[in-house]
Amino acid sequence: MVEEYCRFVLNSQRLTQRAKSLRHELCRAVGSLDAGRLMASRDTAGDVGLGPPGRVANQLVRETLDDCLTAGCKRLTEALRALAETARILNPDLAEVLEMLRFDAYALEKDIVLSAGPTEKFRGVRLYVIITSDLPAQIIALANICAVAGADCIQLRVKQMADGELFAVAGAFVRICKDAGTLSIINDRADIAVAAGADGIHLGQSDMAVAAVRRLQSAPLIIGRSTHSLVQLRTACDEPITYASLGPVFATATKPAAEPVGIEYVRQAAQELRGRGIASVAIGGIGPGNVQAVLSAGADAVAVCSAVTAAGDPAAACRELKSKISAFRECQTRQAAD
Repeated sequence: MVEEYCRFVLNSQRLTQRAKSLRHELCRAVGSLDAGRLMASRDTAGDVGLGPPGRVANQLVRETLDDCLTAGCKRLTEALRALAETARILNPDLAEVLEMLRFDAYALEKDIVLSAGPTEKFRGVRLYVIITSDLPAQIIALANICAVAGADCIQLRVKQMADGELFAVAGAFVRICKDAGTLSIINDRADIAVAAGADGIHLGQSDMAVAAVRRLQSAPLIIGRSTHSLVQLRTACDEPITYASLGPVFATATKPAAEPVGIEYVRQAAQELRGRGIASVAIGGIGPGNVQAVLSAGADAVAVCSAVTAAGDPAAACRELKSKISAFRECQTRQAAD
């Protein structure tokens, strides 16, 4: 159950392989027992557990696939505990192996949960707006506008602001996003993201490791990583990230010194990310005139900054981009149906 969840729900090769390896290790371990004796001892008809299923008080109800995962993880660890305890009678060495597999199962469950929640949250993101400003009033105004105008996710990117002021602004920013049903991401500052209750953190190439961010989080965080080449992308894929940003696709005034990577990188990255359970977010110089070309290259979402925040009417710019993205997705759906 755990393996199939990683494979078909999370679409994660990394977690699927860990579950599969655990399963094979368990099979090898149990294979050291006398299979014939085990089979001869089986008494299905006389098993006191056989009979009408009946309801048990406080039994976990399976209403979602997440419920099925939880049940599968609990059954796995409970079974491994029972096997380890029983094996001590027959084979102490086998008992130690089973005990180690139980702790591997605990670690796997944790990593699945830390990945599943953020992945599900981010799955619906199509328009990702970045607010780059050190002016609190401007940040709050733009966050309100973009959240109402249809941004699925908004990132707060502040470069020069005292920590106390940044925390206060981040708290207000997170509340605005939450009230609108928009995801909130803080750039660079994992401490601020956790303290303000943001949905996630975005990390640049020189920022802290994802493992360090995970040690800070009090709840599963969406974690994004900037990439500018396939080498950087492959390195990022070794970390348990939720999405990778790809860019800058085109020249951008936001980062004029950055060399554009072009649409071809978006296309290559989309192929590289297939089966990894990591979303792709194209960024850099994207606007109404080229957004559909970027999506055609395989990006799951597009991130924009000045195309919205520097527009004369940010709300109208946001709605136009969202409309073009929706039109592209609807066209894709019709083609798939045909």
